Amino acid sequence: MTVTSDQDFSGRTALVTGASRGIGYAIAAELVRAGAAVTIMSRKADDITAAGEQLAKEADGARVLAIAGNAGRDADRQEIVRRTIDTFGSLDILINNTGINPVYGSLIDADLAAVLKIFDTNVVAALGFVQLAVKGWMAEHGGNVINVSSVGGLRSTGVLGAYGASKAAMNHLTMELAWQLGPKIRVNGIAPATVKTKFAEALYVDREDEAAAVYPMKRLGTPEDVAKLVAFLVSDNASWITGKTVRIDGGLLATGTLG
Repeated sequence: MTVTSDQDFSGRTALVTGASRGIGYAIAAELVRAGAAVTIMSRKADDITAAGEQLAKEADGARVLAIAGNAGRDADRQEIVRRTIDTFGSLDILINNTGINPVYGSLIDADLAAVLKIFDTNVVAALGFVQLAVKGWMAEHGGNVINVSSVGGLRSTGVLGAYGASKAAMNHLTMELAWQLGPKIRVNGIAPATVKTKFAEALYVDREDEAAAVYPMKRLGTPEDVAKLVAFLVSDNASWITGKTVRIDGGLLATGTLG
């Protein structure tokens, strides 16, 4: 397989959660192109199977394992990590990309059961995957963890309060884990602004020019923008970076607004 990325991940294995499309898929594709063996997972079997087939087609000779599972379910997390290590012989890179946001509007009116589900999926499940990756492989061999956060975890939005609070918790989780797991394991996060994915369609569909106008870069992000940052952070080129959540927002927060 020809390596086309600036980084070479030959001999390494990555697990990318929430990877049937969007940011997760783009990250998996970037790592596959750079030589990594990659496990991708998401809840819907048909979607993740199709994504795995597409990844293998895009990168000739790619080693891809596609598994359907619920990140919020402990038994599924255990099965995904076990099968990854059994299939590829290691688990060197963990990308916690799974995230949900069923709550929009006032926190005072929010359904607390839905808020609990947000935190369980966005924060607790991510920690669960880290625990399994560390105990199953990384504690002995080292590794890299990336937690996919959001600019909503860095500044209030007024309407995405529960989601933003969960991402703020993830940012703190990143720092705590970096301190506890160094020096063999590096833990970093990324905080994208609006990226053109199905997950974020409500923020830009039918008004993309208007949505992009508030960004200094005058465009919205793409999944590939995010994937290239992740590839850098898990590469040896970033060997002295840990505990950092990196904004990738086209300059949005520099304007003092979230749009």
